[in-house]
Amino acid sequence: MRALDDIFVLDLSRVLAGPWATQILADLGATVVKVEKPGEGDDTRRWGPPFLNDPETGEPVDAAYYLSANRGKRSITVDLASEEGQEIIRKLAAKADVLVENYKLGGLKKYGLDYDSLKEINPRLVYCSITGFGQDGPYAPRAGYDFLIQAMGGMMSVTGERDDLPGGGPQKAGVAFADISSGLYAAIAILGALNQRHRSNKGQYIDIALLDVQVFNMANQALAYMVSGESPKRMGNGHAVVVPYQSFPTSNGHVIIATGNDNQYRKLMDVLGRSDLSDDPRFAKMSGRVKNRHELIPLIEAETRKLSSAELYEKLEAVSVPCGPINTLEEVFKDPQVIHRQIRKDLPHSQQGTVPGMATPLRLSDSPTPYDRGPPVLGENTDEVLQEMLGLDSDALSELRERQVI
Repeated sequence: MRALDDIFVLDLSRVLAGPWATQILADLGATVVKVEKPGEGDDTRRWGPPFLNDPETGEPVDAAYYLSANRGKRSITVDLASEEGQEIIRKLAAKADVLVENYKLGGLKKYGLDYDSLKEINPRLVYCSITGFGQDGPYAPRAGYDFLIQAMGGMMSVTGERDDLPGGGPQKAGVAFADISSGLYAAIAILGALNQRHRSNKGQYIDIALLDVQVFNMANQALAYMVSGESPKRMGNGHAVVVPYQSFPTSNGHVIIATGNDNQYRKLMDVLGRSDLSDDPRFAKMSGRVKNRHELIPLIEAETRKLSSAELYEKLEAVSVPCGPINTLEEVFKDPQVIHRQIRKDLPHSQQGTVPGMATPLRLSDSPTPYDRGPPVLGENTDEVLQEMLGLDSDALSELRERQVI
């Protein structure tokens, strides 16, 4: 038994936020049918290199980007611009528990595939729309992209080195933080709506906006502004209210040190041979260290440079001072903890045999993810889904394919 094995999700989304949400639902056991445009499919299939190569021709096919967000799904190709294609989607929606889409505002209404239209044929449908700016407000018609949203939502104002230092200036996160977070919140909202449906026997509409998510994710930084009236500044790898809590140079690289309290700070000073700084009234308490960070940090750096990264890490670990290396992804997947947790998963694939993937962090004791279905090839399951769910026979499928509806 899997947690959502009784849930059918119709996935009309593409790129990352929507597919990330539906991949989470697939990991939890839902049947997810990904609807793609015939001959083209999800944009991210072409967002490379790197690509998977066709085992027969050697030509590039699906990009690694697409693989990251689409395991566990079935792919069908349907032309939504055709009336017959729209009717296929309506019939599938009539059977679905959840529909996820990330078209621009009103993009599906012209096809009769908006929530108001579909709830008439399926009142139990949970319909989730993911857009850049939501379904209302002055920006609602605009397209939203992760990079843009990170900038507009405040993320880049606190990410990057200080302006007065080399390399200073705003930076985006190294992964699509707004997109991935929006996918997470969408999945949470969908699970909440499904639970409410147990009591109401009705579905509902979910409006997820990337900008809403990004502003909400500013968390303590947003509240710092609200309380003080001052916008937080970029601090590189430093922390606004915890010191020392940043990267420090060693003789051969860098190590992260994260002392969250005065006791850990004292242990750090003992390791570095600077116990005198533990009792220095400027640094003895966290508030003092925050106020006088510009005096303290150079003193610590002078000591960490005397040790290799491995030596410093070993010494700090021995006294339970939180610390760690700054790993490349190659180093991440060689890390013994990552290996032990089996975070890399080789997934079955209809053309490649297997493709690499990653384990979901959602680990349920009684309903684990089996990792039995890799990311689908474009249209791989069209016949299977339309036969099983809509009862179309081979002649009907052939006729639809000849007219390029599927």
